[in-house]
This record gives sequence, C-alpha cells and structure tokens, in this order.
Amino acid sequence: MSDSAVAQPVARVRLRPTMLSDLAFVVSVESDPHNLPFITPWDHTQHEGAVRIPDFRHFMVEAGPEWDRCGFVILQGCRNPHRSLELKRMVLQVKRQGIGRACLRQLKRLAFGDFRAHRFWLDVKSLNVPAMRFYEAEGFVEEGRLRESVRVSIEGADGYDSLVVMSLLDREYQARVALGLESVA
Repeated sequence: MSDSAVAQPVARVRLRPTMLSDLAFVVSVESDPHNLPFITPWDHTQHEGAVRIPDFRHFMVEAGPEWDRCGFVILQGCRNPHRSLELKRMVLQVKRQGIGRACLRQLKRLAFGDFRAHRFWLDVKSLNVPAMRFYEAEGFVEEGRLRESVRVSIEGADGYDSLVVMSLLDREYQARVALGLESVA
C-alpha cells in the first residue's frame, strides 16, 4: 500500500468563537514566519471586524488535553443568499499532526450542516503546493486560477503569485460522508 493510500489519523480539535481577547494571539500566529508566505495578513482591526460582522465566523482552533489555542479560522459568506461559503483563512501554529485535517472536517460539517452551504470554497497561493494537495485529498476541486493576483516577497525577491480557487459542493461532500471519508475524531 502506498503512503498516500494509508489513512492518516485525525487529531481531536474543537472550534470556539474567537473573543476580542484572542486577537493578539491571532495576529501573532498570522505573522509567524512559517505562515506569512502563504497568507495576506490582517491587522487587529480587520480581525475585530470579522469577529463582529454577522456575515463572518471567526473561530479559535483548540487541541490537546488542555484545549490549548493552536490557530484560527475565518468563514465568510455565512449569510450568502447563493449558499456559497468561503473558507477565508485557516492558520495553524502546529503542522503535520492532523490538526488541519480535523479542523477542515469540522468546518465542512459546519458549512454543509449548520450553514446549509451548496458550495464551500477557498483560494490558496499556487506556491503553497502542500496546501493544494491537502485540500485535494479532502475533496476540493480546482476551479481555476487568478493569475499573478497577489504580490509576494520571498527571500528579498519581489514578484507575483497566482491564487488557485478550489471548492467542494454539497453533493460531493455527501458522497464523501457516505464513503466514510469525513470522520472526525
């Protein structure tokens, strides 16, 4: 059996609404050098808006025996009349421990269950190949690319990167559930 066919364990995580007192942590996780190349960081005021505006949901990701904060996620389009919900941001401190997978599965359940989304979508920088593979493994399909749409600075060199738009439709999600591919620890 190949490594890609081996089922990866899903960590135990929980999402809780972000409080204003969490925002210093949120901004620090976002500005971490490991995360910065793959996101467009927001300042404290922008995150505060996402906490307060009803069309957004801003959640802290907690994991471990003490439910320590380990990242955050932002959903946008919670009131979208077309039932198209965006995963605006998922930023984690800890990588490759199953937290992202568990978090995304909870978000999919929330999107297609609580929010009754028809389409759950995101964009990812094309330089972030591991993230694109992760989202593909979780059922997301590439819809297209916004060519050279974001400016990037890597190791002092300025340039542009493309955003890859990916989505998962409700029927695709339900098929994954029926196949047992959406288990959450």
